[in-house]
Amino acid sequence: MRPPYLQYGDKIAIISPSGNIDPTLIDNAAGVLESWGLTPVIGKNAKNQYGRYAGTRDERLEDLQWAFDQKDIKAVLCSRGGYGLVQIIDDVDFSHFELYPKWLIGFSDITILHLAIAAYDISSLHGVMAKDISANGEAADRLKQLLFGELSEYSDITPHPLNRTGKCQGKIIGGNLSVMCGMRGTHFDLDPVEKILFIEDIGEQPYQIDRFIWNLKIGGIFEQISGLIVGQFNEYDEDEDMKTTVYELIADAVAEYNYPTIFGFPAGHIDDNCSIPFGVQTTMNVTNDGAILKF
Repeated sequence: MRPPYLQYGDKIAIISPSGNIDPTLIDNAAGVLESWGLTPVIGKNAKNQYGRYAGTRDERLEDLQWAFDQKDIKAVLCSRGGYGLVQIIDDVDFSHFELYPKWLIGFSDITILHLAIAAYDISSLHGVMAKDISANGEAADRLKQLLFGELSEYSDITPHPLNRTGKCQGKIIGGNLSVMCGMRGTHFDLDPVEKILFIEDIGEQPYQIDRFIWNLKIGGIFEQISGLIVGQFNEYDEDEDMKTTVYELIADAVAEYNYPTIFGFPAGHIDDNCSIPFGVQTTMNVTNDGAILKF
């Protein structure tokens, strides 16, 4: 189910369910959202500081539950990722959210929420958060277009030598690779059947990425998906002792399958982060000239 697109005047909550954040970034993001014609409502605990977290578990859960339960709030923006959602996700009540779906926006640690929402077959946005919205550049503008229903495809995806050509359909799922693998074996595990899997990560060494990829392969994930989108992997050094690059080890893991693959998609922990609608039926077409995603 796709939540309703936003309209001018709609309320959008800003919460911090994971790591703490510079409060100025929340205020700046709120200003940008106002310039879009929205009404930002900042969670009462969103600016809290509690060690590496944006508040205690109870405070972060309180804001998340409030944002999900308020019927007049039409979207929920997570201010940043970091770490901490795993501590509270099992206590979230999704009953009201299921009845009145709204757009959930975020990435990185917010992958956990995307996985949880996917279990209800509700769409969400793997999208930019407070820092990038504050910059008010192209990444923020793409998010705005998606929220208002004004962007329905990415048609200028640069070709990559590891891409595999072909065409497929399915709902996009996934997110941050290490966070996603951390939820394997739980009731928040991803359902890969006929889905297009998206993965990205930051700060993980090649051998760690290789371990995560083998987890997905041995666990049968790769054999069930209809397509693969490999986003940005950054803040690591290639390890010559691995005898392969990170992108190459991913390509090798899915070499036996025949679905299309995109490598180097501009989404992840980068400045020009392309927001992606998860849980929306998408057509993915990969040619030698590049790729197109239509959703």
